[in-house]
Amino acid sequence: MRIGQIVPSSNTTMETEIPAILRGRERLHPGDRFTFHSSRMRMKQVTKEELAAMDRDSLRCAAELADAAVDVVGYACLVAIMSMGRGYHCASQDALQARMREEGHAAPVITSAGALVDELRLAGVRSVAIVTPYMPALTALVVDYIEDQGIRVVDAIALAIQDNLEVGRRDPMALVDDVDRLRIDGADMVVLSACVQMPSLAAVPVVEDKLGLPVTSASICTARSMLRSLGLEPVAPDAGFMLATPG
Repeated sequence: MRIGQIVPSSNTTMETEIPAILRGRERLHPGDRFTFHSSRMRMKQVTKEELAAMDRDSLRCAAELADAAVDVVGYACLVAIMSMGRGYHCASQDALQARMREEGHAAPVITSAGALVDELRLAGVRSVAIVTPYMPALTALVVDYIEDQGIRVVDAIALAIQDNLEVGRRDPMALVDDVDRLRIDGADMVVLSACVQMPSLAAVPVVEDKLGLPVTSASICTARSMLRSLGLEPVAPDAGFMLATPG
């Protein structure tokens, strides 16, 4: 199965975490095999202006991935979608799917923003505490977007890192200490990285054990949505509650 991703040009995480999750799934289900294919949109600084300009380039990326006949496409930038206004993931997914149909290869398209809220709702999550690398103003937009989708955000940490390459270079295990500052009272789940550029996969099982709460991330929810769209059981090892083997 061919996994397509539309990624910011400075994103260095989704092309590592999504393959890591799905390679783990291959170990559980050796008959399922995945290859990975990306198209990139220019973006260096995580500002509202650069995000909007980048988003306009996403249709070109969809056309390129249609040429590769991928089986699913993930738009791998959560804040680009959420900064465009409440519910924008629906409009984005529709436009990208339409472009792929025009190019002669219809395939399901998900966005990491839509995957996060959809998978939380499907899991029955009503409240979360989140960690983001964004500046406070962008983090506020993310909180508003999630709450508009019916999920209460009980607390949010904004790490205030504007350079996207710096976000991608961050040690994921730093999150194990970051959550000491996160208020989790009343939260059903912790979103350890509400950003698909901030690495977190290695820390998710550790933080679950530390907090005694389910923990997920935007990239894990994206992988879960991709698997469901392919008609596959959404399970993978070492990826926390959302991809745990049932039972």
